[in-house]
Amino acid sequence: MKIIAVIPARYASTRFPAKLMQDLGGKTVILRTYEAAVSTNLFDVVFVVTDSDLIFDEIVSNGGKAIMSIKEHESGSDRIAEAVANLDVDIVVNVQGDEPFTEAGPLEQVLSVFKNDEEKKIDLASLMREITNEDEINNPNNVKVVVDQSQFALYFSRSVIPYPRDKEAGVRYFQHIGIYAFRKQALLDFYSLPMKSLEASEKLEQLRYLEFGKRIKMVETTHVGIGIDTAEDLEKARAMLRDI
Repeated sequence: MKIIAVIPARYASTRFPAKLMQDLGGKTVILRTYEAAVSTNLFDVVFVVTDSDLIFDEIVSNGGKAIMSIKEHESGSDRIAEAVANLDVDIVVNVQGDEPFTEAGPLEQVLSVFKNDEEKKIDLASLMREITNEDEINNPNNVKVVVDQSQFALYFSRSVIPYPRDKEAGVRYFQHIGIYAFRKQALLDFYSLPMKSLEASEKLEQLRYLEFGKRIKMVETTHVGIGIDTAEDLEKARAMLRDI
């Protein structure tokens, strides 16, 4: 299989404008993320896909590979689908642009599900981790996922799912970790399909896949991503880098 990584990188950010171009130990956040993805040695090639000349030039001027988006996009899947439409590739991994400490381990986990999927029953794969803290479970910023007995996703929600009417039922709660590996065709299908009510209500693009019958294989992990969503997150990342 030909496996590539694509890093969708918007310059604008509601919570932290221009966060990907912020300095992190002498390099920008997006350049560190790109270099981290390359250093995993899991991919035939790594691309940054962006709507920003600044980000494009930052990657290319440092010897990396970047693609400019042609259209405006509402989701990372849309941006990636446009970029890979004419590429010869089997599996596409979405690496978040604001995760400069990306490691090989969780990426290997999400890629592993395709190795024995000879009948191509899996359209995409992603990660989840168990959460037990009540505040984490109730936090709408933590997207929860429920799965069937074969670990295929049944639903994603910002709400508490399942609802604990019987607190003795022994239910486990899982937070969705936003690392995805897609079959190329699943991405292209997503790009051509309209947003429906569930996705619009929850503002979760993965629901479009479910609404149109795509199968999402979930893999349990202990990985906790270190993303940069705020100025405070950036300061924590700078401190972490100094300690490495």
